[in-house]
Amino acid sequence: MEGTPVTVESVSEVGPDTVTLELETPDGFDALPGQFVLLRAAPDDEAISRHYTLSSPSVGETFELTVGIDPDGDLSPWLAGLEGGETVHVEGPFGQITYEGEDDIVAAAGGPGIGPSIAVAEAAQDAGHDAVVIYQADEPAHTERLEALADAGATVVTVGEDADDELADAIATHRKDGQIYAFGFDGFVTFVAEAIDDAGGDSDEALIENFG
Repeated sequence: MEGTPVTVESVSEVGPDTVTLELETPDGFDALPGQFVLLRAAPDDEAISRHYTLSSPSVGETFELTVGIDPDGDLSPWLAGLEGGETVHVEGPFGQITYEGEDDIVAAAGGPGIGPSIAVAEAAQDAGHDAVVIYQADEPAHTERLEALADAGATVVTVGEDADDELADAIATHRKDGQIYAFGFDGFVTFVAEAIDDAGGDSDEALIENFG
């Protein structure tokens, strides 16, 4: 199987249909918040690959991925059922959307975009900068880390999946508070870009990762 074999150190439930994978860091793996990897595994002896964005603010002996579970999917339910000690294969890191510790940030997250958004926000706080997280979800994941961010001074705004007006208002309110990041599927990040422009900003200056 292509890619570098790494050990799954642990799997943790962090919300409805959401888990984190803590993976062994391979030699030479130097990823920044916002980047992603290609993960390969072989449930039922058939190789399957998916892209997952890092949800850890830094990389040490391990790094973390957040996985949204599709009950009908061919990989995510298998990953969620791992107990630690198994091997998967990774390639990367990939991606030009990164945080390198130099700015205050505003991270807009839709669905599984909460993983990299939290990573960027935590990295900003670690670097002494302010962070805003705007998260659209009916059943939020990573609530403990969001609460920790808020306790450390971050602004955390959570809106429901049908609350587009509230999402647009939050973006308009906070668009000048730092470098804007947006992580999520096409409909979400397109809406965020339009909301930035409608509020008088320039969406071309936002760092947007479209999950497709």
